[in-house]
Amino acid sequence: LLAACSGSRDEPAASPAPSAEAPTASVTTSPPPDPNSLPAVFDDGHSGGDLELEGEPRDVGPYVQHDVTYRSGDLTITGVMNVPDGDGPHPAVVLAHGYIDPDVYVRGQGMPRELDRLAREGFVVLHTDYRGHAGSDDTSDLDLELRLGYTRDVVAAVDALRERDDVGDVGIVGRSMGGGVTLNAVTARPDLVDAAVVYASVSSRFVDNYRRWTEPERPDQADLVVEAVGDPDERPEAWDALSSRTYADRITADVMMHHGTQDESCPYPWAEATREALEDAGVDLTFHAYEGERHTFSTGWEQSMQRTVDFLRERLDA
Repeated sequence: LLAACSGSRDEPAASPAPSAEAPTASVTTSPPPDPNSLPAVFDDGHSGGDLELEGEPRDVGPYVQHDVTYRSGDLTITGVMNVPDGDGPHPAVVLAHGYIDPDVYVRGQGMPRELDRLAREGFVVLHTDYRGHAGSDDTSDLDLELRLGYTRDVVAAVDALRERDDVGDVGIVGRSMGGGVTLNAVTARPDLVDAAVVYASVSSRFVDNYRRWTEPERPDQADLVVEAVGDPDERPEAWDALSSRTYADRITADVMMHHGTQDESCPYPWAEATREALEDAGVDLTFHAYEGERHTFSTGWEQSMQRTVDFLRERLDA
């Protein structure tokens, strides 16, 4: 029996019979992206929808204003929506507001001028509050600081608007922090919109914003970011992975930028650096500099809004 199993010393052991199945080729799979990175938002299946009107509408004259909620993944996000008179369909815009301390933020705060003006120009306008703001579902401090959750909420707001029968094409307009969120969104989902406008935007390089605001003003949140991402000097590649600039070649939307040369909050050189990165990536970019204009825009605001309206009308169909 032993000889039968192992073969004799005079006769080599029989070769095993060939398998009836072809050998399986080895498959190399890429590791999943770091959850604390912009690639984690790329095609991650995150979706939005279920836009619901709340309370009594407010008739403003040329448009009606509603308090709304919509779904962003598993979260419920609040906001305000202006709907122009008429049956539509109307072109539509999602507004991504700048930084306001979530502890003091109230529903619809941040971009009241744009919310009103764009509705008067015939756009359906959805001003998102973002997660952790107003009546939206809460999230972690880290999620708020990395802006990835806000990016998902803007993507979801576009998806939610598209469910409405009175909405045509959708664009995004973001201000300050919301400008950075807007660039994140059109990077994460290249097919999301055809047009995006950014006002007085934060840097498209995440570490710039961290060092200007988070590290000096919110040290507890700064510790959370470093714990999750690593020290920016020791792991620069991880910080680059939070920057839309790193992935600018993914952007297919046409982009318009507005920035004041005397912006005291988001320095003008940041805008020039973003401009150079977008142009190098082949993005269809329209850039407007406003001599002497500061962060909030005063004398140049009317001109900037007319440029924005014309830009959106040319690229968004009703």
